[in-house]
This record gives sequence, structure tokens and C-alpha cells, in this order.
Amino acid sequence: MSTDRRPASAEDPATPGPRAEAATPTEPPPQPADEATGSGEAGSEEAADGAAGSGEAGSEAGGPGAEPTVSGRRGVGESPAGTTSGEVHTDQPPAAEPEPDADQPDQPDQDDSAEPGGGAAEKGEAAPALSEAEAELAAQKIERERIARRKAERQGPVDAGAKLSGKAADLLAAVRAVESGDKPSPVYFDEAPTAPRKPAAPAAQPAPRPTPPAPTAAGIEGVRSVLARGGAPEALAGPAATALGEDAAEQLAHAPWRLLAVAGVRPTQADGFARALLGPEAGPGDERRAAALVGWLLEQAALKGHTALEAPTLESALAQYGVPDPAASLEQAIGEGTVLVFHEPLGPPVAEGEEQPVRVLVGLDGYALAEESLADGLARLANTFNDPADWEKAATGPGADLIRAVSGHGLVTHTGGEAARAEPLALLAAARDLGLRVCLAAHTPAQDAVTVAGLLAGTEGPGRDADGQFALDLLVVLDAPQLDVETAAALVESVPDGARLVLSGDPGVLGSAGPGRVFGDVLAARACPQLVSRTPDPGPIGELVSGVGIGELNQVDAPGREVVIVPVRDAGEAVHRAVQLVAESVPRAFGIPADAVQVITPGHGGPAGTRALNAALKERLNPGPGRFGGFDPGDRIVHVPSPGRAVPARVVSADAQGLHLDAAGARIVVPKEHVESQVRHGWAVTAHQAVGARWPAVVVVLPGDAAQALSRDWVYTAFGRAERHLSVVHGVDQALPRAVAEVLPKPRTTRLTGLLRALAAAAQDQPE
Repeated sequence: MSTDRRPASAEDPATPGPRAEAATPTEPPPQPADEATGSGEAGSEEAADGAAGSGEAGSEAGGPGAEPTVSGRRGVGESPAGTTSGEVHTDQPPAAEPEPDADQPDQPDQDDSAEPGGGAAEKGEAAPALSEAEAELAAQKIERERIARRKAERQGPVDAGAKLSGKAADLLAAVRAVESGDKPSPVYFDEAPTAPRKPAAPAAQPAPRPTPPAPTAAGIEGVRSVLARGGAPEALAGPAATALGEDAAEQLAHAPWRLLAVAGVRPTQADGFARALLGPEAGPGDERRAAALVGWLLEQAALKGHTALEAPTLESALAQYGVPDPAASLEQAIGEGTVLVFHEPLGPPVAEGEEQPVRVLVGLDGYALAEESLADGLARLANTFNDPADWEKAATGPGADLIRAVSGHGLVTHTGGEAARAEPLALLAAARDLGLRVCLAAHTPAQDAVTVAGLLAGTEGPGRDADGQFALDLLVVLDAPQLDVETAAALVESVPDGARLVLSGDPGVLGSAGPGRVFGDVLAARACPQLVSRTPDPGPIGELVSGVGIGELNQVDAPGREVVIVPVRDAGEAVHRAVQLVAESVPRAFGIPADAVQVITPGHGGPAGTRALNAALKERLNPGPGRFGGFDPGDRIVHVPSPGRAVPARVVSADAQGLHLDAAGARIVVPKEHVESQVRHGWAVTAHQAVGARWPAVVVVLPGDAAQALSRDWVYTAFGRAERHLSVVHGVDQALPRAVAEVLPKPRTTRLTGLLRALAAAAQDQPE
């Protein structure tokens, strides 16, 4: 696998070339600096696709450049002479400053809540048409101008009873920017992409924590009064009342920094609000300020995948926000019950009389309870069976070892690549033949499987019994790395006593969108049998992806043009080549229709992010004025009902109810007030949106400004989405082999491994 400076004869993956050679990194990578923690995790692009960046929708751009070849004499990391790296506009922003201003330019992003209509509808005049279509073209032009005016109005001064200016306008604009996806939440705990806050009115999600009641009109009016006294925009009254509950007005009047509970509000803005209400009394050392900052920092960490933070890390973050005595402030917050503290033993048990080393963790009660509930549920299942059932006759074929393991244990983990999915399927078939009630669940829609979200919501799967638990004997969960701690806790709590649970997945892919590292923690705890598949993924793509998984960007022979490298010089050329591959080259060379080709790129913003690519692909594949909030019938989209879930679908129509979608035959109606935050075009997606799904052909776009976004798990995930053909539009020079060899996913701070080990040790110490 490599790039080649020599032009080929055509824009076609069928063009043959010499055998590829692997690239060797020639210089060490820059070391990431975790500002507020020493161990931030690559939360997820989505984590769920955080907030929208500053890139504008681009269009297909031409320009001379090397044509695609199957292989060449240069390494994958090399790019043709003249390759440049522009401003980074990917889904992995640089580490944030302690107090970034809300007015700073948008960071690169990976948001699922960005404006859905920023593509073809803003691209100018339509192409010349036949004379009989002039009337239609004129109507389209008028519609485009109307959409442009609406967008300009949304970006202008904000009305909240009266025109706002100064800090109040800045505060409201910052909040709305985050809620709408136009601006990302900043990064505090690592350099990974920022997960999104929940939109103002998200779709219902199955989760252990109850949904807070809707605020009353009187409650909102009380909050509005307090906000007015502090110079904050009245439009924040509803979100603040929802976030803080029925006594929101009293909370804000007593502790104005509680305004940080509203998505998008920054500490500097909460400080200004507090000074306006409290005057000189509102100092940086105010214990109310410190308590609010502790909770806010832990919520920011949760967006990055952490369920807790080490106490020294949290104290360091408090110091960056001007808290004069972070240790005392943290102790005060713990004493008041704002947060919980945990002491986790380090290393093996020590002799009696010696002091056991511990690490002190601090966390929010919701995530702590979910993690403890999950640990208890997993331990319950793991200790269900003492003697194996007689399944030996069924233990044949590729899933024989897995069948034997599950016959005697209530909890089993199974790891392997895409080809290894045949083993859980063989287990299900054997269990079904034995008369057991079985269910297969996956992160995204898959053949013969229900989705985890649908199973928990009761809209898919076997349903629940009189006790509220799943009516089944065996549950197999594919894509287990995508389970966050709250979803996993709800799932395990619903598995009845005497049933078996198999968690199956590829540990090399990107992690969950929400907080937690469930699958990795269960594997690390070694609290149950672990089956490792020996079934390799076939073909050149399988060989390439397997190498990436162990940190090697290997040379691969691709006699059938299964892997093609397309070198580009800049982002405009990357968009141009990607459109040509999707619309022309791949369909012509492999007979794969354009609708079965998926484009994957690191971020949403920037000149070659999903917005720019989707705008260009829509113009080529389904041009139209974007009549339905930026969408037209036939548009390929992704529906994001909750952070971390991306459901591929196609636009059918729109009416007063909302946008009508077709998702693999299932009809979905997205209310019009949710379209902007939950729907985006889907010809191009991020790797986090693509995880769990596969397509016949994949085009991975790596423009020069994506270098800082790349890591081994990102490349592994993106390359592994292809079944028959993979094209890599390559402009990142040596960053690709360097990322594969050296840029590992950052760890998440969680408690599940320690909890499982403690429960296992306690079970062993109990007398029989």
C-alpha cells in the first residue's frame, strides 16, 4: 500500500501499478499535552460527535494531480511534492486554554448536531438547463435566496424581549452556538474530539437516570427574573429551569455559578453573571463558585469518556480557573455531597499492618451509581452457573469454543474482527436448536439483529417479562466497545437470572460515544472467560487492517485493486478526487453503485470535512434546492437521535409533522424542531458515525489538515469499514504511518475494572 507520484491513465481504481512498499516513519510524532489531566481519553468524534466547526461547505474542486494507482514505490505516509498542510479543521482540536473565550474562532469538530442544510442550498446558481425548466430553476433560485436570508437572520443579533448587546448577547450566542452545533464545547481533559452536550430537546434515550420533569411556567418566569437582574439573556430561562429543577430561581439567586449547568455557558460568563448579582462578594475563591466548577469540570470529563477523575487532576483543573485553594475547595464539595470520592487500591494486597497504596477518584453520583450497578450485574451473571450444560453435541464448526464456554458460564467475552462475527452467529443457531430463547443485538442496524437502543426501549427484540426483564435465555451483544456505562448498566440489569450474556466486539475500534470503557474494562478485569477468535479478516483489506491493529502499515498485494491510494496536494483536490471516486471510478471499475460507496473523513469542519464533502456529493448525486430545511427527497442522510447513534437513512418527504425518512425500510419521522440538530447529510461521515457498519466500498479522505486527528484506532476503524474496495485519498504525508505506529488511544479514567476485581476477590473469599 503506497502512493505514487506518477500520473495514471485515468481516474480509475482499475489502473494497475507495481507492488506496494510499506512506509517507515522518519521522525517522532509530536507529544500531546493533556492540559487538565494526565490521562484524557479520545472521547469520541461523536461522543458522540461533539459540536460543529468552522469549515464552510465546499464544492467539488478540480486541479491537476497524480491519478489513483493500486500501488507504487513510495510509502503510504509519503505524499507528492507540493503537498501542504493547511489550518487544522478536523474532529481533534488542540488542547484548550484554561478559560477560552466564547468568542474565539470555532474549533475543528466532529458534531452530529450541525446545521443540516449548509450544503448544496448555499452553493449559488444552478447549472444551465433546458428552456422548459426555466420556471423551475427560477423557483429554486428564489428558494435558495430565502434559505440564505433565514440563515443570515439566525446569525444576526438575537431577540429576547429586546435587542441584546455586550456580555448578554455574547452569552446567549455562545449557548445557542453549542446547542445548535455551530460551535464545539472546548477540550479540557485531553486533545481528543469533544463529545456533544445533549441538544435542548433530545429524543428520549434509555438510561438509568430519570428524565427531569418539565419546568412550570411559574418556575421559568422566576428564573427569567433572576437572569434579568444579572444581565443574562431571558432566553436562557427555559434551559436553566430544566437543568436545575423546580427551585432553579432560588439556586441561581444564591449561587449564580449554577448557570454552568446550562449547555454552552462558560466559567467566564458565569463569573460575569455572578458579579452582576452579588457585586464584590463574587470572588474567585467563593465556595459556591468552586462547587459549581467541580461539577462542571466532571461533566466536561464525562464528555471525553471519563466516569471519574483523579483528585490531583481535578485540583489542577480548579487551579487553572483561579480557585485559590483547590484542595480545600474539593474537600468542601465532597463534604457537601456535590461529588463522591472513592479510594481505589493500587497493586496487589499488602501484608497486614502495611498501608495499601490507593488512588483517590472523584466522580458524579449518576455515573458512579451506573458503574456500580453494572459491576454488580456483571458479577451476578458471571456467578450464575456452577456446572456446564451439556452442549457438546452442538459445539461444532467455527463457534465450537465459544459454544463450550457459554454452556458453563453466564458471562463470556468474545473478541475478533469482522470475519469473527460468524462465531456468535453459530452460537445463536446452536442455542436456538437447543430450545433457548435467544436475541442478537448490535450498535447499528444489522441483519437478524436488533439495535441495543431498540432493545432497551422495547421497540425491538423479545420484550420484557412481568418483572421487567428481557424474556430470553441468551443475549449476544455485538459491537460491545460501543457500550457506554449507562447503556450497559441498563442492559445488564434487564438480563434475568439464569440467562447468559455474551459481549462480542473488536477491541481495536474507536470507543463508545458516552462515558465509560465497558468492554475494555471487562476484558482487563478478567472476571469471566475470554474467547479470542482466530478467524482472520480475508483479502488485502483484511491483511491491511490486521496490520494496522498491531501498529504496522504493511505492504499489501492488491491484484484485484482492492486497495487504491489517491495522492492529493490540498483539501480542494481531496474533495474533487473523492467525488470522482464515488460517482465515477468505483462504480465503473467494480460495479458498485454510488449509493453503496461511503466516504469517511476525520471531522465535520474544514475544507475537506463532512460538510464540504456532502455539499459536493449532493451537487453531483442529488442536486436540489434543499426544500425541506436543506434537504431534498432522495438525499442520503444520517439520523442522530442521541449522541453516539448515527442511523443511515434517506429523505422521503416532509410535512407539518416533520422530515420523513426511510431507514432500511423502516419509516422515521423527525419533528421539524429536531431536524437541525439530529439530521445531516450522509454521503460523507466521520469514523465514529461509521463504526459498527460496513459498505461494499469506502473512500477514506485524509487531507493535510487531518494529520493531528489521526490515531491507530481511527485508522483501524475507518479502513475496516470496507468490504470489497478501499480508496484512500491521501494528503497527510508521514502522519499516517506515524499515527498507526505511535498514536494510541488515550485511556479513560473509569472504576469498572477495580469494582469487578473487588467483587471477584470477595466471591473467592466467601466459604463454600
